Amino acid sequence: MTPFRIGFPQADLDDLHARLDRTRWPDELPGVGRSYGIPLAEVRDLAEHWRHHYDWRAAEARLNEWPQFTTTIDGANVHFAHLRSPEPDATPLLMTHGWPGSFAEFTEVAGPLTDPRAHGGDPADAFHLVLPSIPGFTLSGPTREPGWEYRRVAAAFGELMSRLGYDRYGTQGGDWGSIISRELGRTRPDNIIGVHLNLLPGSAATAEPTHEELADLTQPERDRTRASWDRMRAWLRDRQGYADIQSTRPQTLAYALTDSPVGQLAWIAEKFAEWADPRTPVDRDHLLTNVTLYWLTGTAGSSARIYYERAHAPYWGAPPEPSATPTALADFAAENFIPLRHIAERTNNLVRWTSYDRGGHFAAMEQPEVLVDDIRSFFRTLR
Repeated sequence: MTPFRIGFPQADLDDLHARLDRTRWPDELPGVGRSYGIPLAEVRDLAEHWRHHYDWRAAEARLNEWPQFTTTIDGANVHFAHLRSPEPDATPLLMTHGWPGSFAEFTEVAGPLTDPRAHGGDPADAFHLVLPSIPGFTLSGPTREPGWEYRRVAAAFGELMSRLGYDRYGTQGGDWGSIISRELGRTRPDNIIGVHLNLLPGSAATAEPTHEELADLTQPERDRTRASWDRMRAWLRDRQGYADIQSTRPQTLAYALTDSPVGQLAWIAEKFAEWADPRTPVDRDHLLTNVTLYWLTGTAGSSARIYYERAHAPYWGAPPEPSATPTALADFAAENFIPLRHIAERTNNLVRWTSYDRGGHFAAMEQPEVLVDDIRSFFRTLR
């Protein structure tokens, strides 16, 4: 375990600013809105803010308030923050980000989770937090060999927790973090006390529901199943393209995103705009902290490779393998996929399912107080 502090050279920031100043802007069709991609005016506004108003050094200083380390696991450099609670009996909790996020997603939830006493909560709800960067992503990247799909990541994170001395702990995540967190619960049931997710892999409708499937459901369940398929169909028609590219040609994409900061900005900002609940948008400085981490580490390509590795793994296309570990879902209304409990229960030991009428894909950034309360409530039942 090597202590680590974020500290990019000023020359890297000067280069970023020079590239932003020299941006070559594309044309745009009039009146098409977002149907062809993120609008030009939106990216121009974000780029101008990034260049002239956003303060990376302030963001860097805030992240450096967290004790951070690096270690080598399975040949990869793994970066993580380790936030010990002042409460000695705190529950260890591994929280994992997704794409296109980073460990910076958790800046608004880390304090209340580690020190509830200082935030008006019950000290019995405290957690020791471990916040790793997925291998290939930002400060854990780039990876140097093929094969870093989510099962390998989960095994590496299990090893990380073992090295930290945590034999019993919880996991939490959304996006790729949900897949990794669930995999840890599935493969390490003796270590994982519970899995808390804000996205439940493999629980949405992937085909139009049949009459037979709907027949055994209540009317509200039928309505939700149809809505799940409608949202999935819209996703496959209009929003799946980024994943198809990252699953097939991540290297080709990497040239553009590693050379152009505005390209990297647009690729990520589009997802934050489309996947967050418009009623709970992500603060743009918080968004830019994520973008800047990808830019300064040059990990657009290596973070995309997790899509490729999963799509080319032997298990690709198979249904989720069952997990017996107690699992909770915080179901946010604007999540990309509407989860269906009758599907999720086939392969998950669901002990808590709470639906919220606001919030989207980036729960820790959009609805930090709600997410903190849901995490506390779930793990309180497992102590």
